[in-house]
Amino acid sequence: MSEPLRVGITGGIGSGKSAVTERLTSRGIEVVDADIVAREVVATGSPALQKIAQHFGNDILLADGSLDRAALRRIVFSDPDQRLWLEGLTHPLIGESIARQLATAKSPYVVLSSPLLLEGSQRNFVEHIVVVDVAESVQLARTTARDNNSEELVRAIMAAQISRNSRLAAADTVIDNSGALTDLDQQVDALHEKLLNLSAAR
Repeated sequence: MSEPLRVGITGGIGSGKSAVTERLTSRGIEVVDADIVAREVVATGSPALQKIAQHFGNDILLADGSLDRAALRRIVFSDPDQRLWLEGLTHPLIGESIARQLATAKSPYVVLSSPLLLEGSQRNFVEHIVVVDVAESVQLARTTARDNNSEELVRAIMAAQISRNSRLAAADTVIDNSGALTDLDQQVDALHEKLLNLSAAR
């Protein structure tokens, strides 16, 4: 049996990637979530977390010894040099874990869900790129409401991500998630059929 087709799903913050991947998971498709992997590599007691605490100071840790992600986010999205240092530490570890999980997937196709799919080397893991797209105003409204983040921080995160136009230009398939959930369901149904056919044709 050949390896499953490797599909990348990405989109800007607040675009609704998880809404798409949840629907694919319910259809029996394995999803590797880069955000979850990123949390795992800096788990309490991990070597990476120890290095982060040495670099940024113990104020970056919560009382239980886990990473204060909100505090770290504020630092790295206001200082590009610090963000580059953090990425230099964590991205190789994240890449290794993603590669392992993709290699062991058993579903007809496997999904890598990542907000940074197109920014670096993660795009090399996948053969078909799906972009979940909404207007930037929708990204801003959803993310400030969902995460209780300031508009300034959300704009900084958006600015650090690849531009919407560049993301769309890289897409093999685009999911428009600006409408109702019933509309999203129909698009995910069509996407699932398309990816099953692509996988079968390999």
